[in-house]
Amino acid sequence: QEQLQESGGGSAQAGGSLKLSCAADKYIHRNCGMGWFRMSFGEERELVATIGSDGVIKYGESVKGRFIISQDNANYITHLQMNSLKTEDSATYYCRAYSGVVLCDYWGQGTHVFVSS
Repeated sequence: QEQLQESGGGSAQAGGSLKLSCAADKYIHRNCGMGWFRMSFGEERELVATIGSDGVIKYGESVKGRFIISQDNANYITHLQMNSLKTEDSATYYCRAYSGVVLCDYWGQGTHVFVSS
């Protein structure tokens, strides 16, 4: 069973929006930092956004001002709202749980995002 379940990938036109969701179990959601990373063909994995177990949020430079990471603490879901999409946002997006209060190292299976011009 996957520890992290991603959903919400798909296609959008440039300038549009998509929302990704990552569902975790209560233990992971409450004790780990959660984040989104992406990888496109031929490129290295890139940090998109993270939210630490202390609530501190960080964004990758390329998405600042356009993407928003948030959490639904009642349902243990981490969202990534992607606005003003660009073609270069096309990638496979991975949810990650990383060490926070406790040691964590989990990755989701990835969800594909394609942005057309």
